[in-house]
Amino acid sequence: MSKFFIPRENIEDGRLYIRGGDVSHITRVLRHNIGDEIVCCDGMGNDYKVKLSHVDKNQIICDIIEHKKSDTESDLRVILIQGVPKAAKMDYIIQKTTELGISEIYPCELSRCVAKINDAKKTERWQKIAREAAKQSGRGIIPVIHEPIKIDKAIDILKKSDVAFVPYECAEGSYLKPVLHAAGSPGTAAFLIGPEGGFDKQEINKISESGIPVISLGNRILRTETAGEAVLSMVMYEIGDING
Repeated sequence: MSKFFIPRENIEDGRLYIRGGDVSHITRVLRHNIGDEIVCCDGMGNDYKVKLSHVDKNQIICDIIEHKKSDTESDLRVILIQGVPKAAKMDYIIQKTTELGISEIYPCELSRCVAKINDAKKTERWQKIAREAAKQSGRGIIPVIHEPIKIDKAIDILKKSDVAFVPYECAEGSYLKPVLHAAGSPGTAAFLIGPEGGFDKQEINKISESGIPVISLGNRILRTETAGEAVLSMVMYEIGDING
């Protein structure tokens, strides 16, 4: 069944109002009309099964049939802090980690970042990518894409999370599974992925000195666009909602 995100303020008195581009998509592309049923989500983990009761070119009015908590969201909130790569790679990272269950993404400007964020509209575009990926994958929330941060803010976010770590290709003797198992049943998990050029030594030293585990993912080095989704899959398998 088709699923659409709508603002929370568009729900009132047992009715739900759909406006904007989704009106055309629902009526012209999917050919839905009065009496058809769809699922809408408020982006805050609540799903609404609704029946179309009024359709015009500007809006669709729906009667709410059923309201329930979305069953597609994990109890674990996962935060990705991503060293900013080139544009197409960041788009891919946002799309794939959204599909896998990420809750928030912080672009992080590190010393070896090839790309520089000098366009205020990039965050807006990245948020749109997250919205479309959440819609496609049936998510109950739309991950928040934050404004870019620096290394000190990244460390602060990591320290405030229940479990946090930083994968690094030169790390020795510390691995992901023991870090996750030691956390028990955390409510939040956060990790920082380096950019194409990797971390510089000063950044790694600062992270280590803050008490955040710097871990190895094994003998193979992952690309920055691969690392985020791979690590998220591991985290969700071990302590999230991906079952094997």
